[in-house]
Amino acid sequence: MAPVRREGASALVMALGFLLCCGWAPAQTTRTNAVLIGTKPQEQGAVSHGRVKRGWVWNQFFVVEEYMGTEPLYVGKIHSDSDQGDGAIKYTISGEGAGSIFIIDEVTGDIHATERLDREEKAFYTLRAQAIDRHTGELLELESAFVIKVQDINDSEPKFLEGPYIGSVAELSPIGTSVMKVTASDADDPTYGSSARVVYSVLDGEKFFTVDRNTGMIRTAVADLDRETQDRYELVVKATDMAGQMGGLSGSTTVTIVITDVNDNPPRFPQKMYQFSVSEGAAVGTPVGRVIATDADMGENTDMSYVIKDEEGGELFRVSTDSNTQEAVISIKKPLDFEKKRTHNVVVEAVNKHVDPRFLDLGSFRDQTIVRVSVSDADEPPIFFPPTGATMEVQEDARLGALVGIVTAKDPDIENAPIRYSIDRSTDQDQIFNIDPVTGAITLGQILDRETAGWHNITVMAVEADNLSMASHTSVSIRILDVNDNPPELATPYEASICEDAKPGQLIHTISVVDRDEPQSGHRFYFTLAPEASNNRHFTLWDVKDNTAGIRTQRSGFNRQEQNIYLLPILVVDSGPPALSSTGTLTIHVCGCDTDGAIQSCNATAYVMSAALSPGALIALLVCVLILIVLVLLILTLKRHRKGQRISEDEEDMRDNVIKYNDEGGGEQDTQAYDMSALRSLYDFPEVKNSDSGSELRALPQWIQGRVSGDGGAADFSLFKGYICKKVEQADADLSVPPYDSFQTYAFEGSSSPALSLSSIHTLSTISEQDFSYLSDWGPRFRQLAGYYAPQAGQPEEEGS
Repeated sequence: MAPVRREGASALVMALGFLLCCGWAPAQTTRTNAVLIGTKPQEQGAVSHGRVKRGWVWNQFFVVEEYMGTEPLYVGKIHSDSDQGDGAIKYTISGEGAGSIFIIDEVTGDIHATERLDREEKAFYTLRAQAIDRHTGELLELESAFVIKVQDINDSEPKFLEGPYIGSVAELSPIGTSVMKVTASDADDPTYGSSARVVYSVLDGEKFFTVDRNTGMIRTAVADLDRETQDRYELVVKATDMAGQMGGLSGSTTVTIVITDVNDNPPRFPQKMYQFSVSEGAAVGTPVGRVIATDADMGENTDMSYVIKDEEGGELFRVSTDSNTQEAVISIKKPLDFEKKRTHNVVVEAVNKHVDPRFLDLGSFRDQTIVRVSVSDADEPPIFFPPTGATMEVQEDARLGALVGIVTAKDPDIENAPIRYSIDRSTDQDQIFNIDPVTGAITLGQILDRETAGWHNITVMAVEADNLSMASHTSVSIRILDVNDNPPELATPYEASICEDAKPGQLIHTISVVDRDEPQSGHRFYFTLAPEASNNRHFTLWDVKDNTAGIRTQRSGFNRQEQNIYLLPILVVDSGPPALSSTGTLTIHVCGCDTDGAIQSCNATAYVMSAALSPGALIALLVCVLILIVLVLLILTLKRHRKGQRISEDEEDMRDNVIKYNDEGGGEQDTQAYDMSALRSLYDFPEVKNSDSGSELRALPQWIQGRVSGDGGAADFSLFKGYICKKVEQADADLSVPPYDSFQTYAFEGSSSPALSLSSIHTLSTISEQDFSYLSDWGPRFRQLAGYYAPQAGQPEEEGS
């Protein structure tokens, strides 16, 4: 295509050159009439409002693109009317491409193009021209701009810049259905000729699709596009410039058209019958098999549902659709019985979910198949009759071994194996009932008591005699029928009260009874006074006939001092059979009442005391008791207050010093770190003060005083032990402060202890000659301390060196 392009460009250049030569003289006139006016620099000051002298003479220049000649291409000429043709004027140009793409003859003003120009890269160039006096270097004309336009030739073919193109159209679309639009671009000048005018055509696939010549819109050419036959087409679309005329350039692209699916195919079962087998022992919900109907469509158009059409199959089986595989899953809806029916024919129908009404005339969008299910025999456990359990009744006074009832079970299999019965002892732990293993007769194993348990629920198990794994269970409810074996009793230990001034015939109390029996005809009780109360002259009994009775007074006036309690025995008899009776006692208290009949007191002693003490005396007695209570509380408060002050004055400093003593410091001799006199002054030793020793000995412990006095004997620790025991008792008895037993004991150490430091750390590295065996005599409080030091008493001196 490149040689053709060059030849066309050369021919066009030659034609344009011929036109320029033939029209040069008219062009001169045109230039003169279209000159850009300029004036000489030296005449600018003398210019008046008169006519301005013409200076530059030229027109707009054109140059043909893609010139491939060996010589520079002539573009045009600039000329000033000041030029006399003697070479005194020098022409120059500047601007875009000046000196490189475009050169000028300084003498004649001729402009040539030295390079091949491409309009698609740059359509025009703007330059500036000057005329200069060659001798003086002065500007003869004002600098002026001119344009060199690149003349277009058809050198760019149309291009499809938006490819690749992929479109879609539904199958069975009518002729002329729009599919998509393609667009080609031409880089040539659309305003010049027909170089950029593009038309479209189909090179490959024109049998099925067409393209609009001017717009590039692709449409269907047939109405029977079938996705199931061919789901895509590849078209080749060509774009030609020059409006399709001969010599125009062209470009092509490939367009992929995908045929989308519509629901135009019904579901179809590959087989008209399927066969499956399932055991009669399979549980409800067990899948029997899967079948599937095929659909040539795709996507949601293949979605289908399955139904069972026949009534018998729908009763025993159900069908569901697997959403992932679109299969029909046939499962068991009710238990199957091999002995009743061994083969079931189930009609399954497949129906499309999304039916397009436009294609209903194509046929029915459903299909049917027969699923034959064969039931295989299985060893089944025995079946009880009735299967829901049995209810039996027995009298509570039935003897041991009496028949309660019979349970029946049979083997549903064809072999009809013998059955053995037993009772699940977890439901009859007391073994109240027994069962015959062959006949299933339930008998009594213990005496019954309806009042203890009115119902018994047991579980009976039946197994095949030759296969113990085949077992079944049923529940048996046994109701204990009531017999009259419990006498009636008063509902509660009744008590009643009457006033001393009660009137004859006054209702004192209403009584009722309870009976643990429950006769079917209901309870009926009879009330009467016991024979031992038949001579009673104080009270009478009235049977109300509604299983209650009332107690009334028979005389007026009662005296608490003579008799304050009456015991009335009452006999109650039920209606049987046989009739049973019991005797209960009603306790009647004689009480004092006010004028309104309200009971005040039923105690004879209180009655006597109330007559001896007046209300004023009782008030005075209460006031005295309150005064005594206030005095006791005041004394206790004062004692506690004094004890608190003594504790705060005498013990607070000791506790502070002892807390500081945790620093260990330099021991008892470190008088700068601790005020030892403050520790000594906290304690008062009455035994020391009573001695005749000097005052300097009174502040020391008794065993140190003995050594200081020079008696030289063994130290007496009885005083020290007594003092500690006394302090311990005081601390234990004082409930107002926390115990500080150990603090009081260690604070009594005093100064310059002959035992030196008792620190366990110091003892490990120091040899002491002190005998610590006496620590064992100080009691259990010093037992641990004695354990640290007492063993050293029995060691020889050479062992410590």
